[in-house]
Amino acid sequence: MEDQKRRMSIKSIFSLHEDAASHEEIRDRLLSGGRVTGTNMVVMICAIGIASVGLNMNSTAVIIGAMLISPLMGSILAMAYGSVSGDLTIAKNHTVGFLFQVFASVMAATLYFLLSPVKEATPEIIARTNPTFYDVIVALFGGVAGIIGQTRKDKANNIVPGVAIATALMPPLCVCGYSIARGDWAMLGGAAYLFLINTYFIFMSASMILSLLKIPRVRELTEKQWKRRKRIMIRNTIIIIIPSIIYAIGMFAE
Repeated sequence: MEDQKRRMSIKSIFSLHEDAASHEEIRDRLLSGGRVTGTNMVVMICAIGIASVGLNMNSTAVIIGAMLISPLMGSILAMAYGSVSGDLTIAKNHTVGFLFQVFASVMAATLYFLLSPVKEATPEIIARTNPTFYDVIVALFGGVAGIIGQTRKDKANNIVPGVAIATALMPPLCVCGYSIARGDWAMLGGAAYLFLINTYFIFMSASMILSLLKIPRVRELTEKQWKRRKRIMIRNTIIIIIPSIIYAIGMFAE
């Protein structure tokens, strides 16, 4: 009896349901945060400009400022909601919006670095070109913390900015722009891979938490469809994670 009470107590301590917002509030909050509007696009271009200057001048403080105002995290969480809820229209619209944000960000960064008189790759730029397995861990925990903060009754406003800083979505896109401007395709690959790691594992961890919160589904999947989806997720995770492990092994070897 005591063991059962202890297990129930531990379960209640780590429960995500007690202080969770209503499903309607979660939906409105996530979808509004991922909306691609004129305001969000202007803020995003400003964030790209600030991050590019910070990378160019090797200023960590400026880069952190850019990450705090970046709206990209909202788009990833909205995509996760669309996927978990089975609403293909929401998932498609927010995916297209996210890809447009990424394209616009890289183009803006490329233009900046083409015009910038400082051509050398600073340590802050180089640091975004060698992702390792540790970046996977940060993205996973960051995605969990971010979606939990967004799904509470009392929205935890201090969580998402912290996650944005930890997972660093904006700087890798700026480094992609730098690589294109300089024609350094190896650097482009490293920066793009870091951005992919952050995006995918934030999306995956957010999707898992939303599933635990039993977000209402527009349509239910059959058992065969669920198994197929799980196989695809496992396959994609393995494919994405392998290079990061190789990078980590190389880092330890050095």
